[in-house]
Amino acid sequence: MKEIIEVRREGREPSRIAVGDVIGELHEWLPEGRRVIVITDANVHRRYMDIINGFDHIIIGMGETNKTLMTMEKIYRELIEMDADRGCFILGFGGGIVTDIAGFAASTYMRGLRFGFVASTLLAQVDASVGGKNGVNMDGYKNMVGTFNQPDFVLCDTSLLKTLPEREFCAGLAEIIKAGIIADPELFALFEDNTLEEIHDDHSLLTRAITGAVSVKADIVERDEREAGERKLLNLGHTFGHAVEKSTSNFLHGEAVAIGLAMASDLSVRLGIMGADDAARIKNVVERMGLPLDSGVDNKRLVKVMRHDKKRETDDIHMVLPVAVGKCEVRRIPIVELEKLY
Repeated sequence: MKEIIEVRREGREPSRIAVGDVIGELHEWLPEGRRVIVITDANVHRRYMDIINGFDHIIIGMGETNKTLMTMEKIYRELIEMDADRGCFILGFGGGIVTDIAGFAASTYMRGLRFGFVASTLLAQVDASVGGKNGVNMDGYKNMVGTFNQPDFVLCDTSLLKTLPEREFCAGLAEIIKAGIIADPELFALFEDNTLEEIHDDHSLLTRAITGAVSVKADIVERDEREAGERKLLNLGHTFGHAVEKSTSNFLHGEAVAIGLAMASDLSVRLGIMGADDAARIKNVVERMGLPLDSGVDNKRLVKVMRHDKKRETDDIHMVLPVAVGKCEVRRIPIVELEKLY
């Protein structure tokens, strides 16, 4: 069983996201007659060596500290040594860090190669690999250098999640919860009506959750690929979350987003945008899915870090705040006002 979601791309065939039992179809998704070069990390290579070793491949380091321009230089040099040309196809095989890096490499090497992804983590399947944002960090600040360029395809095979550690699985759920808060109350209710164990173990529930999150993102990206307006909604939880990631190394990205969801909900209540009952629902779901609500970092420190967020504009910052479960809005808030609030 599989679901295919298409995202329109101007002047090109749609980007297609396949959810379900799809890893066995990999060769059918690859463009005929093109040399394929896989970009992956050591852990994914070890687990899926039988697939990856069938192609030329580049192995990068693991973890957020490798998501840098230094890693990009290493990849460019290896591509040159491989005699890679514009007829090559780049396949990013791994989690969100791998897909971000592979997409950026493909978008910039020789001014652009075609590329696709096999997303091996829940976070990558529901967020990082979908929508065409590719980039690297700079001096610890998230995704400060990057491109908008959608992959030809993304394969989201739920069987790849069986080996995922529980902590990483929970971190991926944060992005699905986020999608429900933005635009899908029924998706959000799935987390109120089922336990973490049920979602993890029930293939149909998990497929519904992944497909729901991808559908929310695909729908928004189609209307605003380059984040001129509505796509900013997808940053719900990320402004606070990125500040948490800059301030401490204690949390995975999805965990930082979960903290950001709780903080955005609290801020929304304090500004009179959302009722306390909806904020309580959001924080209850975050906690039920095994995710943190608080970073332990001083709020003044977080606001200071937010001054360098890429969503800042002059002395204001674009904050995504929930109005209710299933509806959010973007508010331009003076950073001075945030400093006063915290």
